[in-house]
Amino acid sequence: MEDERYLFKRGAGEADLDLVPDDLTGEIIDGNLYAFPRPAILHSRGVGRMYKLLGPADDDDGSDGWVILFEVAIWFTRRKRHMLVPDLAAWRRARLPEVPDAKSFTLAPDWVCEGISPSTAKYDRGRKREIYANAGVGHLWIVDTAHLTVEAYMLVDGKYELDTIAGNRDVVRLPPFGFDLDLAKLWQR
Repeated sequence: MEDERYLFKRGAGEADLDLVPDDLTGEIIDGNLYAFPRPAILHSRGVGRMYKLLGPADDDDGSDGWVILFEVAIWFTRRKRHMLVPDLAAWRRARLPEVPDAKSFTLAPDWVCEGISPSTAKYDRGRKREIYANAGVGHLWIVDTAHLTVEAYMLVDGKYELDTIAGNRDVVRLPPFGFDLDLAKLWQR
């Protein structure tokens, strides 16, 4: 897991997150603080468009809806050894009836979406994926703007299994959301 390029501080705690410069994203993984470059513009555009496509799910009116948040800090253990910042995270409204006024969450989401970039791919597909699975995050999507694909994984017996790979101009319905997504809209420049 160790990659000295992004390791910012060993044995880090919550207060150490304030040391990370604004042009980097800080995450605590296995008790160590990592600082990653901010996403490239096309990465941000693709993830931002995914957020927009999922708009119909972000429903404030009932318990069947979702709360979808962009780049929110989430603590995944009581001992605060893992603080991750997925590109997108969502909670079923029944589990999160009201969004708290806080800097971070301790409630694991029901779904996360990670946009793959050269600096984070190893972590997103590796240790972060393991942490999400151990926390019981039911669905993980990986958006790859370089290859124009979305991989949708479902948690089965504590491990992620690939449900769907879709790409480029596909119109697909990916779990856990119950409506079609026009993926061509993700890649438009």
